[in-house]
Amino acid sequence: MIRKALKILPWAGGTLVCLILVLIIHIYLVTRPKAPDAHTRIMARMDIEQQMSPEEGEKVQAWLYAQPGVDHVLVNASTRIAVFTYSPLLADANDIISRCSQSLHYTTTRFVPSAEDMEKGCPAMAQSITGKIYHLFISKK
Repeated sequence: MIRKALKILPWAGGTLVCLILVLIIHIYLVTRPKAPDAHTRIMARMDIEQQMSPEEGEKVQAWLYAQPGVDHVLVNASTRIAVFTYSPLLADANDIISRCSQSLHYTTTRFVPSAEDMEKGCPAMAQSITGKIYHLFISKK
């Protein structure tokens, strides 16, 4: 029994080392920073200070869709928040928000999360089961 285990142990250990090495290489390749390309999309949030009707929200949405590089827009008139995705090669969020403020005569600001918010990660993660399990084992207390 022990002799059989001693024959299997080096193979099992070698296989485990190879799998861990492949995992490390995969994580490096997937998470390394890379320059934006034609498929890169960035999400931006614009807060509007004035009250808006649903019709005005649709007007803001149509204006944002008309901007070059913007490919998806969500506007909530009741919370006065617009979220849009854009290509960083074709547009700049600060420029889009500035032009929206000038064209539609709204007082708008770009919402940028604070460093503390960025450390917390995705807000959806806090509510998910995997997020709770992650915070159970990886706690920064």
